Amino acid sequence: MTVILDGVSVRSRGEIWLDDVNLELSPGMTTLIGPMTAGKTTLMRVAAGLQTPDSGRVLVNGQDVTGMSVRKRSVAFVYQQFINYPSLTVYENIASPLRLDPRFRRDGVDRRVREVAELMGIAGLLGRRPAELSGGQQQRTAIARALARPVDLLLLDEPLANLDFKLREQLRADLKSMFAGSPGVVLYATSDPAEALMFAAPTVVLGEGRVRHVGDVAGMYARPPTLAVATTLSDPPLNLLPGLVREGRIEVLGRSIPAPGAHATAQEVVLGVRPHQVTIGHGRPGALELPAEIRLAEVTGSATFLHLRLQDGRHLVAHLPGTRQYTPGEPALAYVDPAHVLVFDADGGRLLGTGAAEVGPHG
Repeated sequence: MTVILDGVSVRSRGEIWLDDVNLELSPGMTTLIGPMTAGKTTLMRVAAGLQTPDSGRVLVNGQDVTGMSVRKRSVAFVYQQFINYPSLTVYENIASPLRLDPRFRRDGVDRRVREVAELMGIAGLLGRRPAELSGGQQQRTAIARALARPVDLLLLDEPLANLDFKLREQLRADLKSMFAGSPGVVLYATSDPAEALMFAAPTVVLGEGRVRHVGDVAGMYARPPTLAVATTLSDPPLNLLPGLVREGRIEVLGRSIPAPGAHATAQEVVLGVRPHQVTIGHGRPGALELPAEIRLAEVTGSATFLHLRLQDGRHLVAHLPGTRQYTPGEPALAYVDPAHVLVFDADGGRLLGTGAAEVGPHG
């Protein structure tokens, strides 16, 4: 089972929503990650047959299905905003696609409904109607209906985004287990890097309607090939600092860190620093020291996000473990270990290295 998007482009009112997307999806789960305006929903609608591309083709097992009605395809779609039949009970909502499938006899329908309802934690709600459910229960019903009937292509468009934290964590684990070894193609869209990393599935990074990269998500996180991929997979957002490689060192805001193997020709770079790699008040020997002023401390309970303003006016965020008290306006020293920086070419954003020991401008 394969689904291929071949040169797919979509335009609307002069704007490009998808730009020459070439993508091959294999059996099992694939994660699609990108910000809200990346084009994730449009890509999934095209794959499902709900939207016809302006150019390009959709192939399923080698067959061109670009103009084929979604009703003739083996596909299920779960949206971020749950959709259920309000007049039907939870049981009938889940059973509705099964009753149209000749593979399921009456006893098979009942068995499958109860099996999926148990998995989604709604076995005790089968007699209720959607209006009698909470938002989380309604979303679980919508997911259960999509999962009930085996399909060639299952599309889930940020289906857990509106659920509470504990339920999201539980369902992520359940879905990951369910999709492991699936004979059909499962495409799961998210804008949450933590969710993509947790699923640990082959991952497509989408941005501005273009496929930025496809590969192993853990590998992409450790060595993002471009700045665009690094920022997509960073939450909290990646701190970005300007740098200049010259005479074997990277100069950053009036200070420098070593860059062995640097060419004689100077090169502008961008340093990416993840917030959890920033320390306050102390740093390892050779760390980059950045004087700053505290602007805001956000306490989440298990962590503190410290917002800093550097001497040149740039913004820097430190993700510190535990609950910490800081006074806005007071001075602070932020430290960045050179071994943990991501260094990108300022012209084009390609990765040059993942630590000062590896960095040198590429000709």
